[in-house]
Amino acid sequence: RRVHGAVNIVKHTFEIIYILTGENPLQVLVNAIVKCGAREDSTRIGRGGTVRRQAVDVSPLRRVDQAIHLVCTGAREASFRNIKPIAECLADELVNASKGSSNSFAIKKKDELERMA
Repeated sequence: RRVHGAVNIVKHTFEIIYILTGENPLQVLVNAIVKCGAREDSTRIGRGGTVRRQAVDVSPLRRVDQAIHLVCTGAREASFRNIKPIAECLADELVNASKGSSNSFAIKKKDELERMA
């Protein structure tokens, strides 16, 4: 029963994206994922009791997973304690992310991660 809820949210999201942009919603989703994955990250390296951060490249699959996670988190936070439904928030997040707009939670987080690296 729970699965249907998620499927409906995604369906509504894609309909909203089509209405907002007039573009193929799947293309918008792919563009958003491409632009939201951080290319560089930093890992912690412990050396003799001191911990320093080392910049590392991010594998392609991790970039995709991280992008999806950031987009979902952004949409969830936007719809929390808000009258706007989750589908609309997700649509806004995806459209902003695919444009590379700094209004997108995912883009802001990605920039933050890359700045730290």
